[in-house]
Amino acid sequence: MELIVTEKNNAARRIADILSEGGATTSTTAGVNVYEWGGRRCIGLSGHVVGMDFPPEYSDWRDVEPAELVHADVVKEPTQEDIVNALQRLAREADNVVIATDYDREGELIGKEAYELVREVNDEVPVQRVRFSSITENEVRSAFADPDDIDFDLAAAGEARQIIDLVWGAALTRFLSLSARQMGEDFISVGRVQSPTLKLIVDKEREIEAFEPDDYWELFADLEKNSTEFEAQYFYEDEDGNEAERVWNEDDAEAAFETLREAGEAVVQSVSRRTRSDDPPAPFNTTQFIRAAGSLGYSAGRAMSIAEDLYTAGYITYPRTDNTVYPDDLDERELLGEFANTVFGDDAESLLDQDSLSPTEGDEETTDHPPIHPTPDFPDRNKLSEDEWEVYELVVRRFFATVAENAVWEHLRVVADADGESLKANGKRLVKAGYHEVYPYFNTSENFVPDVDEGDELALSDARLEAKQTQPPRRYGQSRLIETMESMGIGTKSTRHNTLEKLYDRGYIEGDPPRPTTLAKAVVEAAEEYADLVVSEQMTSELEADMTAIADGGKTLAEVTEESREMLDRVFDELTDSRNEIGEHLRDSLKADKTLGPCPDCGDTLLVRRSRTGSYFVGCDGYPECRFTLPLPSTGEPLVLEETCDEHDLHEVKMLAGRDTFVHGCPLCAAEEADESEDRVIGACPDCGDEEGGELAIKQLQTGSRLVGCTRYPDCEYSLPLPRRGDIEVTDEYCDEHDLPELVVRDEGEDEPWELGCPICNYEEYQQRQRQRGLEALNGIGPATAEKLEAAGVETVGDMASADAEALAEEVSGVSEENVREWQAQAD
Repeated sequence: MELIVTEKNNAARRIADILSEGGATTSTTAGVNVYEWGGRRCIGLSGHVVGMDFPPEYSDWRDVEPAELVHADVVKEPTQEDIVNALQRLAREADNVVIATDYDREGELIGKEAYELVREVNDEVPVQRVRFSSITENEVRSAFADPDDIDFDLAAAGEARQIIDLVWGAALTRFLSLSARQMGEDFISVGRVQSPTLKLIVDKEREIEAFEPDDYWELFADLEKNSTEFEAQYFYEDEDGNEAERVWNEDDAEAAFETLREAGEAVVQSVSRRTRSDDPPAPFNTTQFIRAAGSLGYSAGRAMSIAEDLYTAGYITYPRTDNTVYPDDLDERELLGEFANTVFGDDAESLLDQDSLSPTEGDEETTDHPPIHPTPDFPDRNKLSEDEWEVYELVVRRFFATVAENAVWEHLRVVADADGESLKANGKRLVKAGYHEVYPYFNTSENFVPDVDEGDELALSDARLEAKQTQPPRRYGQSRLIETMESMGIGTKSTRHNTLEKLYDRGYIEGDPPRPTTLAKAVVEAAEEYADLVVSEQMTSELEADMTAIADGGKTLAEVTEESREMLDRVFDELTDSRNEIGEHLRDSLKADKTLGPCPDCGDTLLVRRSRTGSYFVGCDGYPECRFTLPLPSTGEPLVLEETCDEHDLHEVKMLAGRDTFVHGCPLCAAEEADESEDRVIGACPDCGDEEGGELAIKQLQTGSRLVGCTRYPDCEYSLPLPRRGDIEVTDEYCDEHDLPELVVRDEGEDEPWELGCPICNYEEYQQRQRQRGLEALNGIGPATAEKLEAAGVETVGDMASADAEALAEEVSGVSEENVREWQAQAD
């Protein structure tokens, strides 16, 4: 029996379908899907199924000095025991093993891990390696027809990254967390790539904060020829002989404005025309793909997740690549022909009609993977989500653009004189659309200026003087940040977008473009003052170069990891003597991130706090002398915003809850509003009304939430949720089933009121709708996980709510029982 091992289950299913020509059957081994046909079996891993960690004796943070981790042993332990068990059961029976994981450093390491697991139970079976850049029938069959060996040097480079990141991350995270007395879920995370990236973001914020604007003025006027108006801008020659539009002296600006305002005409001094060729863009590498997807509104992580799903389905090539030059064996004309009978047919045919196809090239040419481009396998649009289709179309059209002709722009520049003051107008017109016809993502707006001649007298009207200020530098958007990381050698094409996600997850950055929190600034400041190597891009880029040297055979894993440990020794030499100062600095910053403002009872500071049960509330820093508290909503994690309440001088709070994130506002305002509101009784309580006389009333809670609840609370806990926003109106219409009035919600932001109806009926309908929603409505379930769950018979939120958590975790690879219970909590 031949055993094929892929990186993920959906890749296993697709490869099995290709190689078996659709004849593979599905069974389970140790609860893991296995695809079988003709003496072959194919199993998918879930990425890394073994993980790096320290031995158990290093697990207690309080008993182990962080510096001890620098030279501690590192061990490998299974992280997906069900998949490991299944793989080894199959390996015992195998006559041949083929590793078919992704073809990159990480994929090679995952393949090597599978190889080692196979060798533990079968030390004689031949193990081969196949590599492909797209999971299409042609590439998969070609790869399996010409297998190779595992590249142990490339895998060692990936293993070195794991070891170095574990040692640096664990040792420094423990040191800073213990110094700041931040334990449990609130630990302070530090990482080899994460920290230099954070410094980039913090440095940019410092530039913004230090920026002092300068005043300047710009002047405009409308010129007219033959009843056609166009705008012209005032300019002058500065001290260096350059053309300048910004006037830095207000008196000079006013004088020029007065001249333009009184001038009735302007005389054309010069007219110049030129034609400019607009070259098509280069093929997509990972960074440029993320940039283009970012212009469509996709975060770096989301864009890569979608691209990976499209790759696994066989629709695009491997999305982790530095290459911007198509390989010689890519027949662009043949690939275009595959799109002739699709929705892209007209554009494909227009490109095929060109006399020649000469694809563009970028600066990077590598041999591991081609640039990202579509494969000949065309998807059924109805089987893709809107996001998947939009990203797929972006990849298709980028390929089209790279084989399209240049665009051509015609530029017209007119310079006129108005009583000694100079005006200019720059027109541009797209005379040949070229690649813009097939790639509509770049700006092609035109600026019309009529044809004029030297000496023409143009009517001048509507002179305008605009006062402006210089603007601070812009924050890095996600795609620009990734480009900057790439240029500085921080991280790799496979890790940069994940680094950003970690910074968001750990509370170091917020918003988009990302803005550093107070804690982020404190971590960077502490590192800069006491151990600047931690945030040095030179350090991480040197280690990246060393890991590349391992892949090329120039260095060994042992040499590079030992060098990194020696580097970390030097860091701890600097850190240890300043432990108290670092801890105090971090604690002050942590408090600043949670500070709301003055306590109304004692004047001390109100802070966001966390109870022993894990819920959040507002408490006074003067506790226990002052016991003033305010509740916060039970949904989400609080984030203190910059905006403050005019009445109470308290910062507003946003509750981060994934898709359900909302702004809670000033907690004291919410509490006071609840205290001042009166309960509105609407009918009998269905639980205790007959026996105890309980009534249902519309209630406003101090958390900002609203509900219909029993007046006998807490003796009767019956309640139904109501919308947080809008005015609730009680109508004269009653529900026949529950004898309760129908409710209407009127929101200022909406044209039409929301007819909520009977609160009991509405909630029952809401629950039914929720249970019928797709799995991706639950936080933590993406397309790939949803596909695996659906294959196990869990297709809706309702299915998830009623599933057996333990059994489902056993059946679905990569899903733990804890994951299932978290999703079930959301489903309920």
